[in-house]
Amino acid sequence: MVTLAGVVLGRVYAGSLLTVLIAGAALGSVLVSVVARRLPSWLVAPVSVLAMAGWTAWCLRFAADRADLPGGFAEVAGDAARNGIPRLLTAMIPVEPTPDTILVPLVAAWLAGLAGAEVALRAGRVLLGYLPPVLLYAGALYVVGPNAEPAIGPTVALVAVAALGLAVSGRPAGRDPVDELAPAVRAGVRARLAVASAAGTAVVVGLAAVLGPAVAALVDTRPVDPRRYVEPPQVETLDENPLIRISGWALNPDQQLFQVATERAGAADTAAPADPATEDPDAPPTSGGVRIRLAVLSDYDGVTWRVGATYRNAGRILPATDPAPHATVETVEQEITVGDLSGRLLPAVATPREVSGARVAYDPGTGTLIRPDGLSPGLRYTVTSARERPDVNLLATANTPAGDEVARVLHVADGAPEQLRRLAAQLAEENSAPYARAAAIEQWLAEHYRLVADAPSGHAYPNLTFFLFGPRNGGGQRGTSEQFAASFAVLGRLAGLPTRVVVGFAAPGSGPVRAADAYAWPEVLFDGLGWVPFDPLPRPDDEPRPVEEDLRPQPENPPPSEQPEPTLEPTASPPPQAAPGGPADTGGVSTPVLAAGISGGLLLVVVALLATLVGMRRALTRNRLYRGDPGQRIAGAWREVTDALRLAGRPVAADLSATEVAGWAGRTLTDTAGPGTDAGAGGAGPSAAACAAVDDLARLVNQVTFAPGTATAEQAGAATVAATAYTGVLRAARPRWRRLLWSVHPGPLRWSR
Repeated sequence: MVTLAGVVLGRVYAGSLLTVLIAGAALGSVLVSVVARRLPSWLVAPVSVLAMAGWTAWCLRFAADRADLPGGFAEVAGDAARNGIPRLLTAMIPVEPTPDTILVPLVAAWLAGLAGAEVALRAGRVLLGYLPPVLLYAGALYVVGPNAEPAIGPTVALVAVAALGLAVSGRPAGRDPVDELAPAVRAGVRARLAVASAAGTAVVVGLAAVLGPAVAALVDTRPVDPRRYVEPPQVETLDENPLIRISGWALNPDQQLFQVATERAGAADTAAPADPATEDPDAPPTSGGVRIRLAVLSDYDGVTWRVGATYRNAGRILPATDPAPHATVETVEQEITVGDLSGRLLPAVATPREVSGARVAYDPGTGTLIRPDGLSPGLRYTVTSARERPDVNLLATANTPAGDEVARVLHVADGAPEQLRRLAAQLAEENSAPYARAAAIEQWLAEHYRLVADAPSGHAYPNLTFFLFGPRNGGGQRGTSEQFAASFAVLGRLAGLPTRVVVGFAAPGSGPVRAADAYAWPEVLFDGLGWVPFDPLPRPDDEPRPVEEDLRPQPENPPPSEQPEPTLEPTASPPPQAAPGGPADTGGVSTPVLAAGISGGLLLVVVALLATLVGMRRALTRNRLYRGDPGQRIAGAWREVTDALRLAGRPVAADLSATEVAGWAGRTLTDTAGPGTDAGAGGAGPSAAACAAVDDLARLVNQVTFAPGTATAEQAGAATVAATAYTGVLRAARPRWRRLLWSVHPGPLRWSR
């Protein structure tokens, strides 16, 4: 049963090594319990744990040698003990059986075998002894999650083995002890056994009836992947956008970042490109070298390009992806020794297939590597890559993909300057084919701009606008490969091409790779060809042509005269103010006339505002009192009363009932009118009538609230009269200046109703 748990877990591992090692742990743990059966029970566990330590140590050493991991056994074992669980849940599938990914399954299998064997053999509780291996089996299913096909075969085998174990361990055949009892006692015992058996059968059948549908409903449910709860390895902030490091490297060109020794094997496809100028699109600008990738940047928000990759811990063998249908595949082996290169990103020729000498994490989407522990001087590792070269004969007629799968590399961030959009439209105007558009952008950048090493970093929209359209004598139209690659990618997306930016090195075949070798280049995705690199950098001896001669149409706004800050989005500066004490403008309007005009304009604005408020207040009152069904009109009349109380400075508490609000309204009118008026008790004037009308309105509100749909049009009309009478009397009792502000107060327009 423990071995079957290893079979289930081994479905997400590369090869069958894990299953074999877990089978050894299962056999060893049970064998120790069988051999030590006559020893005291307290001695079995220490002996079994010592045997587990020996088996686990041998397995770790074997897996480390097989994966060619650097470091001594103590270092490898300690790292596996510290990081076994998180690496098991963040490893790329298929999981490479390395020490850190086999330690936890091995220990769990041994302990499950030990516990199950002790309970089943020593205590004689076979069914209870099944609990540890069954829990181990369930844990294996949970770890696998939705990453493999349903384990129907192993599950059936587990049930069969469990049933066989129960049958074999049953009471041996012989004379039934019940037969030795007296006939009367024997009959009673058999009756009790029959009742107990029937009750047990009923319980089992009932549980099956209750739990069966729920269990059956889970068959088609997609399992939860435990990897969603564990954060995979992340790049450092320094590596999130390595594009900005190019300018810094350019200022220290002799800094040795790493050493590389490259060996090329034969190509899988011998089809040769026909165009000598593009015989190797993946070759660096310098001849005789190889292009080594560091990072692939797919996300752009208008300010910065970012990696945006999801890295998973990987073993020596990386998951292979099918090459593009029309591509030549060449195997390239590199041995790299890190020097001054910092961060976590590992340089390698695209696309890596095998890595030895370093523990890595891999992103299949971009084909890039990181070392979760970070780079350190002297680190040496070997990468075997399958470098793809597209058939350039098909580029001219190739299409670019579209849809949700490539929306990420087609996304244009908000705020793209109009000048960039016009330039992209101009370059795409006479080039309908995708490759022709990409080639036009590449040619435009190579012919009109100058490559310099001391240009400041920056690839936000303002930086690219200054690079493309800024004046030459003010620092524009010159930049590093950062601006060339970023401009190509942005213009390409504006022209409908899926693009991305790659940061890497133009490395020699063998030798040191220095900071001067770092550069960036753009890539475009084509159907059937994959990602094709482009080189928008100008030739060293070419004199760039002025942008103004070929830009059509001319920009409506003059180009910026000052270069934007590196890597920061420039902000608009305020217009210059006139110096104090400067000469007066004698051609303007005189001050009295200007003051009179301003005063008249302000008066007109105030009058218009007051008239608007009066009109809005009247419209609100009409809507409340005369529109809608009777219930709505009664509620609107009640809101007119509560708003009037609020305008009078006597707002209604939120916890009062309608009857209590009517009493509050009567007291407010009495207090406002003062003693001696007809608002008091027994009065018969307008105030007393208004208070009585509010009481009637409260009764109507209660009717609408507790018996909706029973109000009539006559009752709604009575509510309108009551509200109008009360608000009129309350307003008349206010001071004159308050009466003037009553109709223009904006409060009822915004108060919550």
